[in-house]
Amino acid sequence: MSRQDAAMDGAEAASGGDFRDGDLRDGDLGDGELGPVTGQPVVAVVGRPNVGKSTLVNRILGRRAAVVEDVPGVTRDRIAYDAVWNGRRFTLVDTGGWEPDASGLAAQVSEQAAAALDTADAVLFIVDVMTGATDADEAVARVLHRSGLPVILVANKVDDNRFESDAAALWGLGLGEPHPVSALHGRGSGDLLDAVLAVLPEAPREVFTETGGPRRVALIGRPNVGKSSLLNKIAGSRRSLVHDVAGTTRDPVDELVTVGGEEWMFIDTAGLRRRIREASGAEYYSSLRTASALEAAEVAIVLLAADEPLTEQDQRVITMVIEAGRALVLAFNKWDLVDEDRRYTLEREIDRDLGRIAWAPRVNVSARTGRATDRLAPALRTALESWGTRIPTGRLNAWLGEVVGATPPPPRGGKVPKILFATQAGVRPPRFVVFTTGFLEPAYRRFLERRLREDFGFAGSPIAISVRVRERGDRRPPPPADPRPAA
Repeated sequence: MSRQDAAMDGAEAASGGDFRDGDLRDGDLGDGELGPVTGQPVVAVVGRPNVGKSTLVNRILGRRAAVVEDVPGVTRDRIAYDAVWNGRRFTLVDTGGWEPDASGLAAQVSEQAAAALDTADAVLFIVDVMTGATDADEAVARVLHRSGLPVILVANKVDDNRFESDAAALWGLGLGEPHPVSALHGRGSGDLLDAVLAVLPEAPREVFTETGGPRRVALIGRPNVGKSSLLNKIAGSRRSLVHDVAGTTRDPVDELVTVGGEEWMFIDTAGLRRRIREASGAEYYSSLRTASALEAAEVAIVLLAADEPLTEQDQRVITMVIEAGRALVLAFNKWDLVDEDRRYTLEREIDRDLGRIAWAPRVNVSARTGRATDRLAPALRTALESWGTRIPTGRLNAWLGEVVGATPPPPRGGKVPKILFATQAGVRPPRFVVFTTGFLEPAYRRFLERRLREDFGFAGSPIAISVRVRERGDRRPPPPADPRPAA
């Protein structure tokens, strides 16, 4: 066992035998710690369905980044991850099962896997030693021969020495020496990664940079509302799989796109069919990835099907964005399918079901025709500007005095609570704290939020207002005026 294998196995044993979500291991960059590096070499992971591609990707990353389930066809799109080994960075591209003679959705998955070769500097070709080289493996091997790329043949599921001879039989594919690996247990993974670095162009050193870059936008919604179609239309390519079957997307797909003359990082996510705790299998892990993608984003575009009635799940998705504290834009997709009668009905549905988020910008788009997709950029900019707005304390309290003087809070327990002062505790999203001598009714808090929006905007951003009741005898003065200018 190599030094690298021992290190990985030791880390796995320390965590109870499995890598958990959020653990930072060798190969995991962590959110916001490492900035993107240009010229980073790309390694494509290919193979037929259910040979352990995503399991190997997770092993290399040191975390559960790719959705894994013991059934074929879980991964469908090609998903890129940043990886590090021995201080060298590279991009790892996980792909769906490659079946040369597939049809329907499986054919689109295979096309995505083949497309990964166009940008790859090297290929990890995964073969299951338990079944040996199949006709599909041989067909993929012929394509890889013609590609001219460096190919590293990986004999997966070699869990112990008994299967070493089975790995040797893969020499017949004509791709050189098979590398015996157990993606599940980590056996041989360190030696495999050393072989990867040996065939890659000079990989940039791992460097720590300031966070920044394009603003991150999560495309979120229930299944089959057109998230992947919208990303493909904006990107100008078939970046995400699109199919009539609901739930085609399983893993978040990141794509750098230009909208309104500005670069954005769009993240296509899996459709949320139900509450995460009610999901199971691949759907459960896809839902977790969607929630993580939302947390990593700054603003969410919630896609709604304009040609269908608003559903309870649409409401849950919107609530999920608000509770995550992200800026929000509503995009009503499939507008090309909406007639006059549906428009009238939709407006009534919006007034009835979405009145609580009347502050969210709304864009009517068509992912199929590209209608009004250019209007997304102004809506996103407005939402992000509101998301980062800060009101100086002096101005905030002057405004609060006028509002409370005109409409004092209702009495509670026979006493009218006195509002002493307020301050903005933070931004992204804006959070306000109101200091009082008694409890403020939820209805009055909603009144204050409504007046804040009327007088200061905050279009596209949730607002959090909390109340802190001053204890008797607490004579602390209000905070000084905020010297920072309003955003």
